[in-house]
Amino acid sequence: MRVSSLHLRAAFLVFALLVVTCAQTRGPQQNSQPSAPTPLRKSPPDPNKFAVIINGPGGEAAYATLFAEWTTNLNKALTTRFGFPGEHIKLLTEKPEDGSLRATAEEVKRTFALLKTELKPDNVLFLFLIGHGTFDGKESKFNLVGPDLSAVEYNALLAELPTKRIVVFNMSSASGEFTKSLSAKGRIVVTATRSGQEQNLARFAGFFVTALNADDADADQDGHISVLEAFNYANRLTAEYYARGGRLATEHALIEDNGDGVGREKAENGEGLLARATYFDSLNYEEAAASAATAKLLRDRARLEGEIEQLIARKRDLAETEYEAALERLFIELAKVNRSIKQAGS
Repeated sequence: MRVSSLHLRAAFLVFALLVVTCAQTRGPQQNSQPSAPTPLRKSPPDPNKFAVIINGPGGEAAYATLFAEWTTNLNKALTTRFGFPGEHIKLLTEKPEDGSLRATAEEVKRTFALLKTELKPDNVLFLFLIGHGTFDGKESKFNLVGPDLSAVEYNALLAELPTKRIVVFNMSSASGEFTKSLSAKGRIVVTATRSGQEQNLARFAGFFVTALNADDADADQDGHISVLEAFNYANRLTAEYYARGGRLATEHALIEDNGDGVGREKAENGEGLLARATYFDSLNYEEAAASAATAKLLRDRARLEGEIEQLIARKRDLAETEYEAALERLFIELAKVNRSIKQAGS
């Protein structure tokens, strides 16, 4: 469908206002290997959250050590800060220990078969891939111990799950091609690279773990860290890593959450709305807010984000002018609420 000037003005207005109201505090300077995270505020256990972490083979000892460190710190952040029940986290590694499974194609398939029986429609599943990836010009894969699985095969596994909300972080090299295969309604896909041609070691995963443990990753100061906030924070730290070393950046992370199969380096053109409304932590509004008034603003924002998501889903059923007018109205209301939240936290 043709994108009208009104639609573009509306999108520009909301994102311009969001930039003003949700400006991020510059993150701390990072070295090439982010330090181990420090557990911060603990979120209450949330039985609705599930995670699968797959740590693929390093190939070289240095890479294997790095991947293992990132995996351990990610697992710790999910359980100690964000309230993921330990029994809801399925861990597959190159060298299994402490109850983890071997990261083989067969174990991945068995894990998803089990999830098919455990998950409910209202649950949220996070899938994290840490390691190396490949792209041969036709097919994109994530490296496992033994035969690898392709993006198409992961999509088939995810499509069989009953949950409506799935968040995929493929933080491997050459991961950009996964976006095209995994894109779907209700799905958020983050890749460490923008194409299959970026095949050097991807350091995005390390900076992503840093984001999960950084207070200033909560850019809008609402007491939550959303998928979009963590993505933006890690993206910035990754870019700073290459700039500080005077290196040519060999990875450019992308996010896709509107089902169009096109990943972007930042929230724009309707991208990022679902990621903004999907949180790692499980604090309720009263716990997250400093006052009852702020709690009401947070509920208003969640309502507006839900209405925007529903409107986008009904786009094909509405006249273009009706759709654009409704979208602009919701965007303006959302920008005002975000500004009020920002002011309340000042």
